[in-house]
Amino acid sequence: MAAVRYEFIKACKQTGARLGRVHTPHGVIDTPCFMPVGTQATVKTMSPEELKEMGAGIILSNTYHLFLRPGHELIRQAGGLHKFMNWDRAILTDSGGFQVFSLSEMRKITEEGVHFRSHLNGDKLFLSPEVATEIQNALGSDIMMAFDECPPYPAEHEYAKKSLERTTRWAERCLKAHARPHDQALFAIVQGGMYEDLRKQSAAELTSMDFPGYAIGGLSVGEPKELMYEVMDYTVPLLPANKPRYLMGVGSPDALIEGAIRGIDMFDCVLPTRIARNGTVMTSQGRLVVRNAKHFDDFGPLDPECSCYACRNYSRAYIRHLIKADETFGLRLTTYHNLQFLLDLMAKVRQAIAEDRLADFRDEFFDKYGMKDNPSGF
Repeated sequence: MAAVRYEFIKACKQTGARLGRVHTPHGVIDTPCFMPVGTQATVKTMSPEELKEMGAGIILSNTYHLFLRPGHELIRQAGGLHKFMNWDRAILTDSGGFQVFSLSEMRKITEEGVHFRSHLNGDKLFLSPEVATEIQNALGSDIMMAFDECPPYPAEHEYAKKSLERTTRWAERCLKAHARPHDQALFAIVQGGMYEDLRKQSAAELTSMDFPGYAIGGLSVGEPKELMYEVMDYTVPLLPANKPRYLMGVGSPDALIEGAIRGIDMFDCVLPTRIARNGTVMTSQGRLVVRNAKHFDDFGPLDPECSCYACRNYSRAYIRHLIKADETFGLRLTTYHNLQFLLDLMAKVRQAIAEDRLADFRDEFFDKYGMKDNPSGF
């Protein structure tokens, strides 16, 4: 039996969005879902217990960062990533490809793999499909990602074509190197830049290898949202309907809804935790910068429609004070709220799919969230 299995429940009559479940060795995840990002085996400022309170069924950790520190052998000795970080629900690990390619000035790509220097101390290191797979096998994540090349935006057609063909060859090598297919699922990543013919080529090559799940990579890398949606429009239908579909690195509220409408099941992004550290939160009325002076004596919650721990117990004035005073508790409260906001949003998306009204929900949400005045999103 496959380590990870997708269960289709129903499609929304208004939009075609899918309601489903992803079955993993560490629990069942209702989809569409958002995965909080725990880059270094922790979601910044949050405890695993708090993530469970919020309703997170799966989190993401990062192969590149854990390879550098503390090292996958230590995590293997600890009994795997779940035991190491005391998280008994599902974990997805990305392959490290995106992080390595973002180093640009500090790396060299070859057919064998990528030579790069550590951003921590400058040490010379090497990642290949085999090494990235071995690391993820040691981590013991429920879902592993194939090592891919993520082309920059914009990229010339010729470069994007060579890049996706290398990604295909690397995906095949990942499959061969995968030592634990019985309890870890390896997903492939469709690349091809912003070119429809290349996305079709990538999807065709990868689906012929019969991976248990597929991701769309190379989006949310600086392109306009409209272009991202266009690429999704012609790429998602190329992916198998009986397997999970994962859009990598996307987490603004508008893009989550639009992605779900296009048939995406899984999302991840550092956005909610990153902006929280800048004193910015997502609310039902749109973006709120709580560190701004106008909230000095505002004793209302971050979002009157939210019932998260932060909104139930603390005011904007108090949270602003904490952030201005560089108190960690302020960042914990804004992070808690942002993660709860997106997890709750996805629960509402799932309910709207179940009730065949996701298009209506999108219009109502965008109107309230201020998207008509700011169509480019968050």
